[in-house]
Amino acid sequence: MLAKPLNVLHVITGLTDGGAENILYQLCRNDRHNTHRVVCLMDAGYYGPLFDEAGIEVVCLNMPRGRVTPRGMWRLWRVMRAWRPDVVQTWMYHADLVGGVMARLAGIKAVCWGIRNSNLLPGVSRRSTIWVAKACGILSSVVPSSIVSCSQNAVEVHRKLHYAAMKFVVVPNGCNLSLLMPDAEARTRVRDEWGLDADMPLFGMVARFDPQKDHDSLIAALAQLKGLGWDFRCALIGAGLDTDNAELTQLLEDHGIRDRVLLVGRRSDIPAVMNALDVHVLSSSFGEAFPNVLAEAMACGTPCVSTDVGDAAFIVGDTGWIVPPSDSRVLADQLAMVLGEHADSAAWQVRQQCAQQRVVDTFSVQRMVEGYSASWHKACLT
Repeated sequence: MLAKPLNVLHVITGLTDGGAENILYQLCRNDRHNTHRVVCLMDAGYYGPLFDEAGIEVVCLNMPRGRVTPRGMWRLWRVMRAWRPDVVQTWMYHADLVGGVMARLAGIKAVCWGIRNSNLLPGVSRRSTIWVAKACGILSSVVPSSIVSCSQNAVEVHRKLHYAAMKFVVVPNGCNLSLLMPDAEARTRVRDEWGLDADMPLFGMVARFDPQKDHDSLIAALAQLKGLGWDFRCALIGAGLDTDNAELTQLLEDHGIRDRVLLVGRRSDIPAVMNALDVHVLSSSFGEAFPNVLAEAMACGTPCVSTDVGDAAFIVGDTGWIVPPSDSRVLADQLAMVLGEHADSAAWQVRQQCAQQRVVDTFSVQRMVEGYSASWHKACLT
């Protein structure tokens, strides 16, 4: 028997084209049992119109990035008092702090925080973000009923920041398996668009151009791979990964691999892109909690090579390969070993099937919905 439906109010910092925003969208879209509304501290961004199309109400407070305004706080309190949700689920540090405190002031007892980061590095992470995270650690014993983390690694990191250890619940991100699946037609279509033969080994990374993703190490590894005599191509997909990026194009020229790398830029057809790749590579050096792209690639039958960040090793399991962060030599050696295995079509097909099955068994969107719903119902009982 299903538990009673809940009215859930989500508070999120922004609605840009990011991992947390995508997970919130997938959660609301695929939860047929509970009712969802969203408050964004900033503007509608990328996902605001998508929520509108899905019939999910969104209120944007239009506060400046990194700043809280009295008007925005007042509007948030009024929305909470008007909607009277059964539970407030917040997403990311600023929303955890602002949304959690305002929910308590509005008389809402069931508050679930959301943790999406695996670490915070001085000099890399924003100073204001570090301060807010530390403030949340101090308040974690009194504000949230529970703290939902997308990764076990993030739990361990935040316990060291004095977050209330007993309040953590781990709910891994989920993939929409009706969209992410093997698709031979999509593979052929995208490869034809990119001018690639069917048998050309193709690496790829779907990630914005950002120091966290460490494209420098990936490019250095690809240069070493070329030096070993391997023939391959690598597609870089995401914001900032196009020919307008002078820094990136110069880096490719300096390493002598401009002819091996496709600068694709932002794409909306990620399932098709994942199918076009033979191997997805994630070269992040820090900051990942649950790297969604790994599970998304695996759901399409694309094995992964990833640095050992966040829960990457848990996601990949024994279906792919894990290497140390920021070590281009080890990464290059691993990619060479992968190309050797890729040449054995029978063994490669088995690996593809294992990668897809791991996502089906462990990281479906329905499992994620069930995990969040269970945490909300538990919070309503405390």
